[in-house]
This record gives sequence, C-alpha cells and structure tokens, in this order.
Amino acid sequence: MNLLDNLILKSDSYKFSHFKQYPKGTQYVYSYFESRGGAFNHTMFAGLQYILKRYLLGKVVTKEKIDQAEKVIAAHMGEENFNRKGWEYILETYDGRLPLEIKAVPEGLIIDGKNVLMTVVNTDPEVPWLTNFVETILTHVWAPTTVATQSLAFKRVIAYYLQETSDPLAVAGLEFKLHDFGYRGVSSDESAAILGAAHLFNFLGSDTMAAISLLSDYYGADEMPAFSIPASEHSTITSWGRKGELKAMENMLDQYPTGLVACVSDSFDIFKACSEYWGDALKEKVLSRDGTLVIRPDSGDPVDVVIKCLDILTNKFGYQTTAKGYKLLPPQLRLIQGDGVDLETCKQILKRMTECGYAADNIAFGSGGALLQKLNRDTLKFAFKCSSVTIDGSEIDVYKEPVTATFKKSKRGRFKLVYGVDGNLETVDSNDQRDDVLRTVFKDGELLVDDCIAKIRRRSMDAL
Repeated sequence: MNLLDNLILKSDSYKFSHFKQYPKGTQYVYSYFESRGGAFNHTMFAGLQYILKRYLLGKVVTKEKIDQAEKVIAAHMGEENFNRKGWEYILETYDGRLPLEIKAVPEGLIIDGKNVLMTVVNTDPEVPWLTNFVETILTHVWAPTTVATQSLAFKRVIAYYLQETSDPLAVAGLEFKLHDFGYRGVSSDESAAILGAAHLFNFLGSDTMAAISLLSDYYGADEMPAFSIPASEHSTITSWGRKGELKAMENMLDQYPTGLVACVSDSFDIFKACSEYWGDALKEKVLSRDGTLVIRPDSGDPVDVVIKCLDILTNKFGYQTTAKGYKLLPPQLRLIQGDGVDLETCKQILKRMTECGYAADNIAFGSGGALLQKLNRDTLKFAFKCSSVTIDGSEIDVYKEPVTATFKKSKRGRFKLVYGVDGNLETVDSNDQRDDVLRTVFKDGELLVDDCIAKIRRRSMDAL
C-alpha cells in the first residue's frame, strides 16, 4: 500500500502529537474556516465536494493503514507521538469511517469576506483531536476557492466592457471569453484538475482536460462541462520554416474550412502576419469561411500589441459598428490574447480598447499560470481555527488575538451563516433562530450533499 494512499498520514507532522495536548476532559473540538480578507472582499466557495469524495468518504481507516502510519511516525518523530489507540477506536467503533460533522456553504455561492465558510466538529467525545487533525486536507479548499473567486472577477470585468461596448448577442457569449490555458503551468496533474474545475464554475472554455475529468467524476457532469477548438502552436507553424509561414497559415484554413479555429501568428512578425498574410494573401479565404478565425498574438506588451493588431485588421478587413458605437471586426475574425494575461492585464486591455473605440467582443482571453497558479493561501487570507471546545460537558468559547497581528483575531463560539436584513450573508451565533445557509455535507463518513456542476453554475450566475 502506497503511503500517499493512507489518510492517516495526510496531516502536518506536529498534529500527530496534539492528542496529548488538549485539556483533560475535552470532549468536542469545533473549528471553522474563513477568508480574513485579501485581494477580494468576497469569495466563491469551491472544491470541498472533491476533497470529501476523494479523501474522507467511507472507510478510510484500516488496520493496515494504522500499522503503516505507526511505523512512519515512529521513525519520523517518535513512537510516543502516534495515537494508535485513537485510530483503533475509530476502526472498531465506526468501521474506519471518520466521526466528524462538516457543514459548509453551497459551492458556487458568493459570500462576503470574514464570514464562516465551513465548520468541523467531532461527533464522538472520544476523539476530540480528530477535528483539527483533518485541518490540513480540508484547508486545501483555499486553492479552488481562490481560483473560482478570481475567475469570477475576470467574468465581471469582461461582462462590464461587453455591456458597455458590444451588442446583446456578444454579452450572451460571456462564458467563452476567458479560456483556461493553465494545464502545463501548475504544479501537478491534481492541481490542474481541481483548479481548472474551479475556473469552470464561471466559464465554459478550457484546454485543461484534467478539469473536465474531475467535473465528470466528482461533480456529476453528465454532459460535456467545457469546450475547446482546433488551434495551432508554434511547432505546427515554425515546422514550415520562416519562408513557409504563410503556407502554414493557409493550411490552417484548409484543414478547418468551417467553424472556429485559432492560429498563433507571432512566430516571426505578428504585425506582418496580420497585414500581409491574414489581411492580404489570405483575406478572401478568411472572409469566405463559414466560421471564425481567431488570431493569437503570443509575445510583446499585451496592451500595445492588441491595439496595433486591431488597428491593422480593421484597416484590412473593415469593421461594423455596434449599437453602442464601437468598432467590431467582421464575424469571420477575432483575436485571443493568451500571453501575460492576469486580471490587471485583462482590465488594461479592455480599457484601452474602449478608449480606442473597439468593442470588447473583438477579443477573448486565455490565461494559464496567472489563472490557476499565481495564487497562495494568503491571497484571500484563509484560516482554519478552533472557536469552541467542550470540556466535561461545558461548552467554552475559545479564540486567538495576537497583539502583533490584530487581523488574525479569530472568531469565538459556534456559528450559523444567515441572511441579514440587508440581504447579505453574515456570521451569527448558532443559537440565532434564522435559517442556516451552512449545510451538513459530511457526517460520520457519509456524503450528505452531492451537487452537480449545473446546479453550481446556476448559483454562480446569480453573482453577476
């Protein structure tokens, strides 16, 4: 059995020693997960269902795993730090299922920062140490939640400029305006899967096949959850040689005579490609196609390059004018900017396009590392903290309040997440009589909520 398959080993090393450290008589440990602020003042919760199904569901403790973990921890930090008795209790009493209750907000829901997103408590007083033992694996939800939140920010920016400059039909195509190019730019295949899936809470375009697999396996995607198109890369263009670049581009039109097709066009000179190749030699082929050619610049300053390409292409191909008064390339032609695209670059490009009189519908965006990888747990200041313990039958509020970092002050007590009088969600004491938005999603090894991606996307649409 691989060590990586052993749930008992999926925690920070120091947590193996914590079963000895709680006060005598501790029965329950209650903890919560929140964003304490950061780059955005809200979050879109994402990824917990995958973590629960992949790691915590069902019988996850066996004698073999206990024996294996005991040997590892004994060698790693001393045999006295392994809680064999506690794990054997879980195996014998619960057939290896974790006696925990996990409540969480629905995935895809938008919540203001500094609100509780998830709570965890042990359901058996014999294993109070278990609550924070699983902190490590559960806290990984920070990553998909951060990606989904940032992806939503992209969507709101693009939606704004589409509404300001383009026709209603263009606004309807919003879900295809940010394409995930991030598969190769992340740290692992699992990262690509879970983070790429979080992006797809908001959009429908992706080249990250792992994300499609995850949504099919863990989020009930009966239909295809994301789409892509034929597209060239530099190897398929430069293999024709510098003198053969025009032939390589013509081959793209010949191989894909209908529908969408994308062609990287900066292998040598993006401006020459737009003016002499696409805008002259291949102009009639482009305009006679039953479909759209998407030209892709892939180097240089993104803002300047996009504007110069639009200037050249509108000069060569002409343009329509939207109802809002902005220039729009013929329907057979569009741009996609996929190099150097992060949220700020996206804003800058669309702002400059608007200032230069171009409709936002002229362009789509691709983003890779900046979309899925250029983030960390502090981007939204996530924290998992204990806020209540029960000792000898008495429930006690606990918290931290470091004088050296007041923003790290934690909540105390047990919580509900409710809608306030202003319609916004707020964290309140668990005795509040209002309906709790937090749902019990996991209890004693069983998954109690199994949302499909279609339902999650309906929630995310409400955010616009």
